[in-house]
Amino acid sequence: MQRLVLFDLDNTLCDRQGALAKWAADFCRAHGLGSGAEGHLVDALQERAYPATFERLRHELFLEAPATQLWDDYVTGIAARVPRRPDVIEGLEQMRAARWRLGILTNGAADIQRAKIAAAGLTRSVDAIVISEEIGARKPEADAFHVAVARCGGTPWEEGWMVGDNPENDIRGGQSAGLRTIWVSQDRPWLDHLSPPDHAVPDALSAINLLLSTTQTRTAR
Repeated sequence: MQRLVLFDLDNTLCDRQGALAKWAADFCRAHGLGSGAEGHLVDALQERAYPATFERLRHELFLEAPATQLWDDYVTGIAARVPRRPDVIEGLEQMRAARWRLGILTNGAADIQRAKIAAAGLTRSVDAIVISEEIGARKPEADAFHVAVARCGGTPWEEGWMVGDNPENDIRGGQSAGLRTIWVSQDRPWLDHLSPPDHAVPDALSAINLLLSTTQTRTAR
């Protein structure tokens, strides 16, 4: 039976939150903005960041640069601040060697998501990269998961997993698509009104090691 796992990108495979905080601090210094602007930027960009977001921020923060330039600088700046995780890359390579099919399924604008994936060194570590803007469907919509599974060469009815940090988008969405789920909790409590994941782990590397251990257990039988 083919084994397949889809990984979320932001705050799962890469530390978007840390990169965003560093970028916001540097941006405010470069543009002479006060400390209050730093928090405002993080709040505005935390959940979703698109070119249109910078049109609004441009007016709110009285920035002279056009929104298109601000967006392009943001894409470059965030990617430059995404740390590369050699341990995660090695873990993904071990999974592929164990005949797992791997995909990244992420919501967001294509240019910035691909820039982060490349900066994190993940482009060649997976079989498919699926970005909501490119397919016209977002997590937690089942169609997003079905596209990602298909591009990895599997179906939702084979052994499949979704690994992510967002209880709604990743876990509830993965469950609705027929996937087993691993929640990257980052030490947060689970939301009681949602069906719990199959497993909860502190970070992506722990999820990778958990899945590798299931492979080794089956091989030993």
